[in-house]
Amino acid sequence: MIVANCAESPGLGRFLMYDAVVLPALQAMNRAGHLLDVVDATGRANNLLSAKLAPDMFDFSMQIRMVPDFALRATFPLTGRAVPELGHGHDMAALRARLEESDALVRGLTEADFDGGADRIIRHRAGDAELEQTGRDYLQRFALPNLWFHLSMAFAILRIAHVPVGKGDFDGLHSYAPGFSFVS
Repeated sequence: MIVANCAESPGLGRFLMYDAVVLPALQAMNRAGHLLDVVDATGRANNLLSAKLAPDMFDFSMQIRMVPDFALRATFPLTGRAVPELGHGHDMAALRARLEESDALVRGLTEADFDGGADRIIRHRAGDAELEQTGRDYLQRFALPNLWFHLSMAFAILRIAHVPVGKGDFDGLHSYAPGFSFVS
């Protein structure tokens, strides 16, 4: 259960909107950067950047671009600020610069910036849909799911391209012995 209104909650203590959004945004950008390191190490960066899961989906480079974009889209509206515009580019250097710039912008936010964020009305677009959500609903049902979706799709593209990545590459937490498999 996420308590995003900074209230006391049994078993959770004080859980701030800042914790609910900034920490996952930073982790997702960190993992996106790690996936870029993995791609660099393969020697197949040019091919992998344009790899897709399906013809009508974004390629790897665009999935990675969307991670810092959603880190900013998740955080800034909850503070009442406009989402910063970032530079363009799909090569490794541009993707890394985008991650670094977004990381610095998110790290520049404070807990106080999110005061009232859970109840703030966020008006935005999701594809062709025009939405109006409370900050809490926006965070839980739109911003964080989209942040993790794009990181997951980037990870899946690498898996389908036979790049040896596992759960630890995705979340930075899991560790398995070399050659481990969930299926025999």
